Amino acid sequence: ADFVLVWESVPQELSGQQDGHGNGDSQERSATVRRTWRKNFLDKLDAAGIHMEKHMAHAQKKAVHYLLLSAPWSVLCYYAEELQLRVPLQALPRQASNLSASVLRRLGIPNPMAQEVPNPPLDYYTCPFKANKLRWFLGSNEQDTFFSTTQRHQILYEILATTQYGPSREREVGVDQLLRDKVFTAAFPLHEARPQDPQGRAPLPAPHYQPLSQRQVLFQYWASWGKWSKYQPLGHIREYFGEKVAFYFAWLGFYTGWLLPAAVVGMAVFVAGVFLVFSDVPLQEICTSKEQYWMCPLCKTCPYWQLSKICSTFMAGRLFDHGGTVVFSVFMSLWAVLFLEFWKRTGASLAHHWDCSEFEDIEERPRPQFTAMAPMTIINPITGAEEPYFPKRSRLHRILAGSMVIVMMIAMVVMFVVSIILYRTVVAILLSSSGYFWFVASASRIASITGSVVNLIFILILSKIYISLAHFLTKWEMHRTQTKYEDAFTFKVFVFQFVTLYSSPVYIAFFKGKFVGYPGKYLSFLGVRNEECSPGGCFIELAQELLVIMVGKQIINNMQEVAIPKLKCWWHKRQFLSSKKAGKEGESVLVEQAPWETDHQLLVFEGLFAEYLEMVLQFGFITIFVAACPLAPLFALLNNWVEIRLDAHKFLCDYRRPVAERAQGIGIWFSILEAIAHLAVISNAFLIAFTSDFLPRAYYEYVHGGSLRGYVNFTLAYAPWDFVLRSNTTCRYRAFRDRDGNLTLTYWQLLAIRLGFVITFEHVVFFMGRAIAWLVPDIPESVEIKVKRERYLAKEALAENKVGCGSSSAPPVNP
Repeated sequence: ADFVLVWESVPQELSGQQDGHGNGDSQERSATVRRTWRKNFLDKLDAAGIHMEKHMAHAQKKAVHYLLLSAPWSVLCYYAEELQLRVPLQALPRQASNLSASVLRRLGIPNPMAQEVPNPPLDYYTCPFKANKLRWFLGSNEQDTFFSTTQRHQILYEILATTQYGPSREREVGVDQLLRDKVFTAAFPLHEARPQDPQGRAPLPAPHYQPLSQRQVLFQYWASWGKWSKYQPLGHIREYFGEKVAFYFAWLGFYTGWLLPAAVVGMAVFVAGVFLVFSDVPLQEICTSKEQYWMCPLCKTCPYWQLSKICSTFMAGRLFDHGGTVVFSVFMSLWAVLFLEFWKRTGASLAHHWDCSEFEDIEERPRPQFTAMAPMTIINPITGAEEPYFPKRSRLHRILAGSMVIVMMIAMVVMFVVSIILYRTVVAILLSSSGYFWFVASASRIASITGSVVNLIFILILSKIYISLAHFLTKWEMHRTQTKYEDAFTFKVFVFQFVTLYSSPVYIAFFKGKFVGYPGKYLSFLGVRNEECSPGGCFIELAQELLVIMVGKQIINNMQEVAIPKLKCWWHKRQFLSSKKAGKEGESVLVEQAPWETDHQLLVFEGLFAEYLEMVLQFGFITIFVAACPLAPLFALLNNWVEIRLDAHKFLCDYRRPVAERAQGIGIWFSILEAIAHLAVISNAFLIAFTSDFLPRAYYEYVHGGSLRGYVNFTLAYAPWDFVLRSNTTCRYRAFRDRDGNLTLTYWQLLAIRLGFVITFEHVVFFMGRAIAWLVPDIPESVEIKVKRERYLAKEALAENKVGCGSSSAPPVNP
């Protein structure tokens, strides 16, 4: 059997008891409708030639029915041609596709990341299947193994997804709708033999002693924590899960490998900051100033304070804010460009290697839901086939209407961000005026940290609501193919998540403390005085915010990925095992479960969106704000080493096997990554120019002959005369203003330097990025040669005088 349908029923004696509680008639009517739909659907499958084998089990006062489906050879051939599945023409030598492996091989260095994995999938030249050219394909005499397991799953799912079970053409079609209407409780392909649990058991046998199933190979050589430093067996992953899942793990592994140099350079920059702290002149001036600098109050009821009190906070800020961060920002901007260019090459190699380089343009079929609901048909200009069609103008109107809903949701996020800002300001004022020394000294820090935590909780709650809304809007927009549907959904949710997650760091980096005013004339918003940076500066606040959100979110996600699937699986198994008992006296005896029962107790696979989203948001943190936290790539690297093995174990042991889906790459995620890489250049330019102290320090050094002596005094203005007269105390504040509160010439000179730096930084980095993109071809030359060779072989092997690869053929059997 290849596929399993599951439904539940309540025995007659129990259903009578339940009906006594009321609503019995309506429940009976809905149960009758579901039985009718199920019978119609199964009758259609039987008419299509699908083999069916029924089993039943009992669990918690209900009967669970398992229907095992398999397709005979004639049906497989018909649908393989209909779906244009590619099958092998000729085997070819396997070639390593890892950049690091080829570099180490050329250098003659042993590769510590390589591993010998048993049963490696062979490489082939392939061609779309034609039933009447069967003898020209490899393995055509072995009907049981000619089509791979994942291809049989694809064929069966296509039949299930397009079978109509009611008179309504628009709605009553496909197994997905039946699952939503609870006619069936589950539909999934069967996993292979269960992977052995390494805890408390003997290790898995070596391949030459006992052959391992594909799932056991993946469990031992991929999901094992001991393989954290080894290449992922992508060929095996693709064979077992399909191209879409394989592309995700290929990209995740590639990204994690590229994080290694970024983490090393980031660590070097951080260590350099540690050493620079000990010789930093402004830091020494602040820490030794004692009562030299009395600072103006941070709020109406706050006391005057000494600058020397911020010695430790300023020292922490200097760990991140120094000349090395400029170099690191340039490095990370170019790193992002190089990463994307080389992934483009790797993706093209994998797409060809996995026979899906033309999938989206030629081979991808319309979604079954689109086919059922499309109001008209049209001739596809590429394939020449008649296909369902939805007018572009109508889709555009729906997209625009959905966009308005998204804008309203984003406006809600912005309103909440403003409320978090006000919360931080009010809490800081309350703590500063509390009278407790510890609260007064740490008021700004406490307000900032608690604000970050509240913001994180809000992000996690609101994202759940928005994702369900995005699903509804994307279905309503009527996208033709699954790829276009997923791209539209991905874009909607990413925009929302981006605004939600990045709004607070953007505010701290570019707005906080920029519109404060000066003593005696402070600016306010909604009656509350605008928030200032903490005494140590906004740079250390931004680093703290990044660490709270980035590291906190990663820890929460990893805990969820470990705990939630395990708890859900335990609960599912408990529901089933609690009623599986044997023996006259009622003792509970564990009965060996059938594979379909075991798989039914696993979790439903819900797609790759959440996995991609987590990694792409992480990519944004390590590029857009990297100037504020050079340790971000290191934290990302450590997280991803764990993430790969967690995801591998989750896919193999906790989830039901997903239907294998084809894909040409990582979809719209690549375009999103490119947009983030460009945004990162602009963000880092402004971060260094306007938030960091790098340019004021460089300006002061240039004007004062290379010395920073007196820099602290240079950055502090005196309170205006009218403020001093009212308070009868002279104080200082951070600004370039005179005693009347007017901006000085130094401010305007620094502003010109800052804007000049932004323009120069952007132009230099963008130019270097363009040069890199021009020097690195999108498709490797070896892949272009393979494509031409494959076309030549297909033409020769299936030439018209032999079998005619390009000719049309009727199916041998029309089920």
